[in-house]
Amino acid sequence: MHATLPLLTESDFPDIRRSRLETLQVNLGYKCNQSCLHCHVNAGPNRTEMMNRETLEAVIRFMDESTVTTLDMTGGAPEINPLFRTLVSAARARGMNIIDRCNLTVLLEPGQQGTAGFLAGNRVRIVASMPCYLKDNVDKQRGEGTFEASLEALRLLNKLGYGQAGSGLELDLVFNPQGAVLPPHQQALERDYKTHLEEIYGICFNQLLTLTNMPIKRFGSTLVSQGKFDAYMALLRAAHQDENLPAVMCQSLISIDWQGYVYDCDFNQMLDLPTQLEGKTRLHISELQADDLTGNPIRVADHCYGCTAGQGSSCGGELGV
Repeated sequence: MHATLPLLTESDFPDIRRSRLETLQVNLGYKCNQSCLHCHVNAGPNRTEMMNRETLEAVIRFMDESTVTTLDMTGGAPEINPLFRTLVSAARARGMNIIDRCNLTVLLEPGQQGTAGFLAGNRVRIVASMPCYLKDNVDKQRGEGTFEASLEALRLLNKLGYGQAGSGLELDLVFNPQGAVLPPHQQALERDYKTHLEEIYGICFNQLLTLTNMPIKRFGSTLVSQGKFDAYMALLRAAHQDENLPAVMCQSLISIDWQGYVYDCDFNQMLDLPTQLEGKTRLHISELQADDLTGNPIRVADHCYGCTAGQGSSCGGELGV
């Protein structure tokens, strides 16, 4: 049973507004083959929410009508959705940059044997969760055996050319702190990752992205149960840097949930804080026009301090790197 989280709907976080829309982040469903402690989605094997074809087609129509140049697919494990390849192919045909936020181990699941090759064939950038380069830390956060399975998946991707110089197949890894602390500087930690993974396991990758753990859903519940929620929020507030505000991802990104509803970011999606536009309290992707959101205020709450604390954090890692 999860601890009850405080409501994160009121905040003194600075007001921010949208700029030109560039990235369409699509959550294909909350079903996942893992149940990680740091997961802000509460994803897991028992979740049933999954984007259907009608919603997917609305997403594709918006890709045709809007200014977006990047498709960013997430979940759960987005690859589990049977329509995953349909969406990748549609974005590829439109010349878009494509990102798959992959947990690595899903590539080894039954029925996913050809997924890695499909991603390589469509030149999809893989952003893969790898919260540490040490076995015990990874298994503690993501489940026993996850580290070895992740290494197997990384070796498979390396064989396909991912992470190899000159291949054009980009493989980035994602670090999350083990608990209620801010991530270290991205570039220094990347050097440690590359040295350890290459020297010991022969694995290469392009870059490391460091993400701050968000105090919502599963991680937030863990903080509450440990009596650390208020202290973590105080840490995020104290570490806020105004200079990070111009680089936060929500200014040029929208997040679409599995039903097609629009949010300013994936974190707002998990808190059920939908994008509001001209009196609409809940906006569907099928109702959204290309330039509707330019200049629109972004919904903020206390969790937003997680994006501006310290070096700053976004789906693209440390801000300004």
